[in-house]
Amino acid sequence: MEKGMISVDRWSEGSQVYFLTHLHADHTNGLSSTWKRGPLFCSRITAKLFPFKFPGFKLSLLRVLEIGQWHSISLVSPTTGSDTTVNVMAIDAHHCPGAVMYLFRGEFGCMLYTGDFRWEPTNTRAQIGRSMLHNAIGNDKVDILYLDNTYCNPSYSFPSREVAAKQVVDVIASHPDHDIVIGIDSLGKEDLLLHIARVLKMKIWVWPERLQIMHLLGFHDIFTTKISQTRVRAVPRYSFSIDTLEGLNIMRPTIGIMPSGLPWVVRPLAGNNNIFGLSPSSFHHRSKLSAKAQRFACIQNLNEDSRAVEKYHEYIYTVPYSDHSCFEEIKEFVKLVQPTNMKGIVASSFSYVDPLYYFGHLLRVNLQSKRLSKNFERKGGESVEAVHTKSTLENDRSAEARMKRKTREGDLLGVHVSRVSILRRIRCGAKILELD
Repeated sequence: MEKGMISVDRWSEGSQVYFLTHLHADHTNGLSSTWKRGPLFCSRITAKLFPFKFPGFKLSLLRVLEIGQWHSISLVSPTTGSDTTVNVMAIDAHHCPGAVMYLFRGEFGCMLYTGDFRWEPTNTRAQIGRSMLHNAIGNDKVDILYLDNTYCNPSYSFPSREVAAKQVVDVIASHPDHDIVIGIDSLGKEDLLLHIARVLKMKIWVWPERLQIMHLLGFHDIFTTKISQTRVRAVPRYSFSIDTLEGLNIMRPTIGIMPSGLPWVVRPLAGNNNIFGLSPSSFHHRSKLSAKAQRFACIQNLNEDSRAVEKYHEYIYTVPYSDHSCFEEIKEFVKLVQPTNMKGIVASSFSYVDPLYYFGHLLRVNLQSKRLSKNFERKGGESVEAVHTKSTLENDRSAEARMKRKTREGDLLGVHVSRVSILRRIRCGAKILELD
């Protein structure tokens, strides 16, 4: 695709139309109430939440895309000045309310931008999304996949959100005389809170702004801002700290629960008292799992697996509840799409890995080469070495070189341990350009 046509989750000048995958802050960096650089396409739920996130925004710029339907957009080629049409479909990303991925078609070919997503193997919404994407691609090929590579490392293995939600309930139920504090963002993990409320038959406290969002999402009777009505409170993640928990325990017995796929950013019980310090032992613990065990842990229902719940401090439990796909789920997604090329959308992460390093062999050209080789061998011919395109091979080599450099720096299984903001990335959007 030519430069100057479409931007996804990027809000600088220079594009004719803009697409927003969801309303998390790391995807709206540069977007403001006064932004007016062009039409902004998003899902219906995102459009509903938009005025709350950006009061005063010129709503006439919003264009709602219905999930599962093709939409045609007329653009102008910056190179030739001629009219061109881009078709786009929004597909449920099952990350947070309103989150979608975008499938683009046009003279440039076919492109898929996932945004943040989680498609668990047994999840009904994910199964619908997979079927929708498969039918939308049809007999075409995806020329470029922009992939959520947040957890693109084999060390990231965690259970489904359904299993993790049960683990959270177990922790709460095992502390009947404690107040409970759960760290969440301003959007996301609503299903977890609803599960807690339903199973334990209690309301959940949220801060006033979060209550407004819950009401916009249609949840009116489950959440409250009155502390006297419940012992379970969902608090902003930034306020979740050891100091806060220790202060609360002076008044009443209180435990904190941090639901996250990160391994986590709390030091173990005997370690440093800094909640934002990384725990190399956690990386090591997960890395020691065999590949088979990691796959099982990630894609099966681990109803009896309480080992995933860890106590990092006297008052803090961490539960691997993630709204991003784990490594094996990313791998299955790449197998489904079979793109010709791919790029990770996470440009800044404490464990950044170019997805080509682990999944380059799943690119369409490489799979076709392997099939050709196998067919040739079946016919009695000599073994044929798999053929790689120049661009794919160069990308694989450059990714491998980066991984070697990271290993020399003292990484743990390719995981770069450094002090980084809990916001996983500084920038993650992409202007969709034609690849060289």
